[in-house]
Amino acid sequence: MKLGIVGLPNVGKSTLFNAITNAGAESANYPFCTIDPNVGMVAVPDGRLDKLAEMYDPDKKTPAVIEFVDIAGLVKGASKGAGLGNKFLANIRETDAIVHVVRCFDDENIMHVVADAGTSVPVDPLGDIEAIDLELIMADLEMVNRRVEKAQKAAKGDRKFLHEAEVFQALARHLDAGKSARTYACSDEDMALIATSDLLSLKPVIYAANTDEEGFTHLEENRYYRQVRQLAEAEGAQVLPICAKLEQDVAELEGEERQMFLEELGVTESGLDRLIQCSYALLGLISFLTYGKDECRAWTIKKGTKAPQAAGKIHTDIERGFIRAEVIAYEDMMKCGSVAAAKEKGLLRSEGKEYVVQDGDMIYFRFNV
Repeated sequence: MKLGIVGLPNVGKSTLFNAITNAGAESANYPFCTIDPNVGMVAVPDGRLDKLAEMYDPDKKTPAVIEFVDIAGLVKGASKGAGLGNKFLANIRETDAIVHVVRCFDDENIMHVVADAGTSVPVDPLGDIEAIDLELIMADLEMVNRRVEKAQKAAKGDRKFLHEAEVFQALARHLDAGKSARTYACSDEDMALIATSDLLSLKPVIYAANTDEEGFTHLEENRYYRQVRQLAEAEGAQVLPICAKLEQDVAELEGEERQMFLEELGVTESGLDRLIQCSYALLGLISFLTYGKDECRAWTIKKGTKAPQAAGKIHTDIERGFIRAEVIAYEDMMKCGSVAAAKEKGLLRSEGKEYVVQDGDMIYFRFNV
């Protein structure tokens, strides 16, 4: 899974990126201090995997990972190349989802830039979101119009392309009205067709409402955060209140010290843990587990994935030669104390090709190639 962290300059993108990845990206109070995208890999916290590793003492413990990409600040006009915009838009295109960092705090010492890199303007979360959305929509409109032209030319030789041209013409009208592709209502078949065009405004979004410390501890009194939350609810998007500055402090602590600090803030989990949970929910992802002395590992798949395709995540040969999956729910195994004890109670099941893998399934795949 690859998440792109986007937003206007100076909203806290690189500070948040540093906090969640400990990657040390440059972070400063001037626009475009991030030029090339910074990339950080983060292990997905999973207590189930930790417990299995305790039980099996494997040679290797491999968690699922998320790749975060810190993309340089976009400004108004990015779709036309402003602020090196086209380059940054291409970076977004390669991600699965967007973490849109929105500034929800006032600080006269930190410039708030929307269009002109030399001009600081008042903080306006909804205006900021609109500015970024519009750049993504304008870039998409260009791509959709090219798709219409291509389909119309192809339709001269094969009439089946007429429908494709109509679908993208209707989408172009929607985008032209300043609406994102993800809000476009159409049939599943038409949406599957639209999905082949790799549009920026089609990507699912998590709004990371970046507050200062005071705003984070008194969220309901933070009018900026309330505005972002209301917009996210209307869009059906995820919203995550976060204080990037505090997350940097959390990232430097470990163990009990870290837990005590979080409790003082009145939260049980770090922003990273909450961001990962948001990402999994947004993209409809779950994890299954493989186990043994050689390796205990968590694998990320889409909800609804069947056993052979889940096996294919491990190796294409296992999917090709799939015979059956020996499955036990993690919770059942823990209640019994071991896989052997669970097997005696009939809780270890043999599942075939139509079995839909569930979150927390512990699986051993039988295959032959």
